[in-house]
Amino acid sequence: MIKDKVLEDLFLAQKPHFDDQDAFMDDLTKRLDAVEYIRQHQEASIRRYRIAMIAVFVIGIISGAITMVFILSTPTDVPLSTFRNQTGFLLWFVENSRSLAVTILTLVMTIGMMGIVSNVQDIMRMQGKDAFMPKYSS
Repeated sequence: MIKDKVLEDLFLAQKPHFDDQDAFMDDLTKRLDAVEYIRQHQEASIRRYRIAMIAVFVIGIISGAITMVFILSTPTDVPLSTFRNQTGFLLWFVENSRSLAVTILTLVMTIGMMGIVSNVQDIMRMQGKDAFMPKYSS
């Protein structure tokens, strides 16, 4: 709706001179072709962006699942890492390495999901739609 109003205002603001009808039509055709080219380029960019986001989402889910299965399938009495020196912090780290790894993995996946949702919202805005906030016409 807003785009139509902007286009209407743009056309109403133009006061073309109709001295040479053929030159006017050629110029108008060139401008409309340029607008169509830009629109097609934008749609292709959005399509590539959407495919990339889907691929990243699928790869993230698969890699997160594989890592979680690996971490949780190892024996619980065997730590994920060992150190030669057994100081207080390193001993605590070794004893809690499984919990720390799962917590860090969960945080990384959460941040990744938030980034994907943000990018999907950007794609929807580029298309003139808002994914989570419906527009109400006035």
